Amino acid sequence: MTHTPTDPPRRAASGALVPVLAFAGIVVAVMQTLLVPVIKDLPQLLDTEPSDATWVLTSTLLSGAVATPIMGRLGDLYGKRRMLVASLAVMVAGALVSAVTSELMTMIAGRTLQGFAMGAIPLGIGLMRDMLPRERLGSAMALMSSSIGVGGGLALPAAALVAQHADWHTLFYGAAGLGALAIALTLIVVPESPARAAGSFDLPGALGLSAGLVLFLLPITKGSDWGWTSGTTLGLFAAAAVVLVLWGVMELRLAAPLVDLRTTARPAVLFTNLASIMVGVSFYVVSLVLPQLLQLPKSTGYGLGQSMVVAGLLVAPLGLTMMFTAPVYARLSAKYGPKVTLIIGMLIIAIGYGAGLGLMSAAWQSLVIAVVLGAGIGLAYSSLPALIVGAVPASETGAANGLNTLMRSIGTSVSSAVVGMVLADTANTVNGVAIPTLHGFRVSFLIATAAVAVGLLLALFLPGRTPAAAEPRLRASSEEDTNLVRAEEALRGFHGRVLDAGGAPVSGARVTLIDPRGRRAGSALSGDDGGYVLAVPAQGAYVLAAKASGHGPLASAVTHGGDERAVGLDLSLPGETVTA
Repeated sequence: MTHTPTDPPRRAASGALVPVLAFAGIVVAVMQTLLVPVIKDLPQLLDTEPSDATWVLTSTLLSGAVATPIMGRLGDLYGKRRMLVASLAVMVAGALVSAVTSELMTMIAGRTLQGFAMGAIPLGIGLMRDMLPRERLGSAMALMSSSIGVGGGLALPAAALVAQHADWHTLFYGAAGLGALAIALTLIVVPESPARAAGSFDLPGALGLSAGLVLFLLPITKGSDWGWTSGTTLGLFAAAAVVLVLWGVMELRLAAPLVDLRTTARPAVLFTNLASIMVGVSFYVVSLVLPQLLQLPKSTGYGLGQSMVVAGLLVAPLGLTMMFTAPVYARLSAKYGPKVTLIIGMLIIAIGYGAGLGLMSAAWQSLVIAVVLGAGIGLAYSSLPALIVGAVPASETGAANGLNTLMRSIGTSVSSAVVGMVLADTANTVNGVAIPTLHGFRVSFLIATAAVAVGLLLALFLPGRTPAAAEPRLRASSEEDTNLVRAEEALRGFHGRVLDAGGAPVSGARVTLIDPRGRRAGSALSGDDGGYVLAVPAQGAYVLAAKASGHGPLASAVTHGGDERAVGLDLSLPGETVTA
């Protein structure tokens, strides 16, 4: 069934929009590192085996991976603010469930609900694109993209402090409170975007992608427990490959798929997503290595003997530096473009990890590593949404950024699995306890450096910066802008103006393209000059309908030959109607 959105009255975006959306992103990211300070105690706290306790972390990762592209697409179809609030509400519910239980299965259920909030990141980026003028968009998207690292970095010391001085369930009550505050601020400050994608939600595509992602990520996260060559691990990888291939074939045949694979295959999108995986790998390595190195006792000969809270404070500048690089990114990107900024960021990451190989003997050296890596990761993360936004139609921003966020999550998942395996294989056993070695830490840093090197190579294949006149429109404050981008890409469709009976332009009129089966094939709102632009999915006969408040409706039969040209067609609405 075709969905016809009803746009709420538009409100101007306030100056608080960016901070509020960034705060929502930070709150969501906190869910990923909330339990890091108590990881080693989870088996005892939940009265379960260590291998089962890891599901408390794995469940959040899997649900976040599944929810991210789905919520992005739902936001494109039904409203990004609406889906953002829904994501946060599910997270709050999950946090409250976890706060009142110490039973494993209930805890896993609560943590699964918390993972659904990851969709808030691409939804926030989409809202920024729809609401902000171009001059503010670069730094705003950079801040939103970096919120993943900011939240993760700030959560470590805060969660460690709570875990040391209060019941561990307090962590979840705090998370629920932050989520509720984010919902309230979003409802008060953030207006709904009027931009909508055509079509309906692809439920089979969502189920297929969810199944494929779970089958792929599950053996990645549990492979070290099950064995990388075990039948379970290899069988799940094989099943994932089959499901994802079948899903891709199905998506290519749909008019309104969950993920537009043809758009995803464009070089600008494809290489950005591949580079995102590598950046995700490099980001998570430092989060895994530095806290352990800092907390190991000095008696090991290389441990730095810091408390949980101090270790968290020394790693926190990783996230803070990412946040402060947003304005730096905006200036660099404005001058050189996001491709160059991505390359600069990855070079800084490589320098940070390279220097880190020799900076593991003092706590202050860990601080230096965190700051340098934070600057590099901040620039790299900030560049990714700009590259995606510049390569896809505005009506697909949520889904495209959701897929990009998923790629980062896959990178962190791979990083967690590989580094965990390296640290386990190189560990020394002392009194039955496995102690990570300095050699294992250095190998982990080398893995991160290699991932960044691959990312740099991929970034070189990204298209260069387009001339200013040819750059895509980065502001989509109405459906006219949305459909203009789509029409410019398709190079075919209808364009013109909506006029009243006296020939004056009518702004805010809804123009709808209806296909021969009576389904909505596209929709646009006329601009201040009455102008509209609509792309056509294929040649054929259509009905072009227009309506506006205070005017009678208009329906006109139109035909498009399918050639690569836009057909000019002005629409004259009947005279004003008076309601008794």
